[in-house]
Amino acid sequence: MSHSIDQRTAALQSRRGSLTRGRLASWIPWAVAAGAIAVAFAAKALLGAGLFFTGVVAGVLFIGALYFVARGVEGHRKATDRFFRSIMWGAFIVALLPLVSVLWTVLQNGLPGLLEPGFLSSSMNGVSGVADKKAVENGAPVLGGAYHALVGTVLITLWTTLISVPIGLLTAIYLVEYGQGNKLSRGITFFVDVMTGIPSIVAGLFAAALFAAIVGPGTRMGIVAAVALSVLMIPVVVRSTEEMLRVVPNELREASYALGVRKWRTIMKVVIPTAISGIASGVTLAIARVIGETAPILVTAGMTSRINANVFNDWMASLPVYIYQFIQNPLNPSYAEPSTQRAWGAALLLILLVMLLNLLSRAIATFFAPKGGR
Repeated sequence: MSHSIDQRTAALQSRRGSLTRGRLASWIPWAVAAGAIAVAFAAKALLGAGLFFTGVVAGVLFIGALYFVARGVEGHRKATDRFFRSIMWGAFIVALLPLVSVLWTVLQNGLPGLLEPGFLSSSMNGVSGVADKKAVENGAPVLGGAYHALVGTVLITLWTTLISVPIGLLTAIYLVEYGQGNKLSRGITFFVDVMTGIPSIVAGLFAAALFAAIVGPGTRMGIVAAVALSVLMIPVVVRSTEEMLRVVPNELREASYALGVRKWRTIMKVVIPTAISGIASGVTLAIARVIGETAPILVTAGMTSRINANVFNDWMASLPVYIYQFIQNPLNPSYAEPSTQRAWGAALLLILLVMLLNLLSRAIATFFAPKGGR
């Protein structure tokens, strides 16, 4: 009995050994990475190079050394697989570096301005360069904030969304459900493609000329900026919504028609709820596309230092123009630090707005998505 047990144990151990033989141990890639980093930092110390050079050298050494080590243990095929897998991860890290760098730079420079008392609750009305001089020389608080620009950005973006989303959704529904490749749908598709590549300043000039003909020359209001941004937003909404509607299986439509449901009700109750997640994501991307535009808003809404919550009256501030103004024209050119701090704080606030919009779109998509069943 004990002899048979010993034979089974030996067989299991030999099978386990055959399964693990010819494979790198899990600690070897980490050891190779540590060695590559050590050599790269040694080269940095000898040559006096920067961190970017060190990272490139470490990555190249790691990929090359791991390939030769794996080839000696696992063979040419598995070593080649590890080689290209390492290149893929390296490309991913390189693509991620600019995003991390931007976020870190904006956080580092924008957090002091965002946390400044009154930044989110006051405007720049009545603030002059004298206050910035006192803030630099005497350490006084930086007066003025971006509340008026925040209000303007939210209102302009809201009206842009109210204009663009219905037009974009209805256009996409016509192209997918009713157009069926006729001349009108081909013409709409062509003009949507053309509008996608329109420079933002051209959209601003179009809206300014349109309201100059309707209201009068020199008209600058928040609604003019919303119309300009809607010219940029509508093509994005149309394209994203069209793709999402095409993804919906035709079997769902046919099943609804077989039950005698009308086409418009099938679209409202079957097609759109099925594609709502992608539609919400596309609308969010479209909003993020226009919320940071500077040139069209500068042309159509101008810039003001006071709070204006009426998009149909007078000039209106916005966060992108606020950032541009304080970077290009600080209140006190001799003491530009407070103006630069305000600009970085507004940039961080703008990024937080985009993140909030993304979270909101995900919540909307989750709420309206079809519920799973048996």
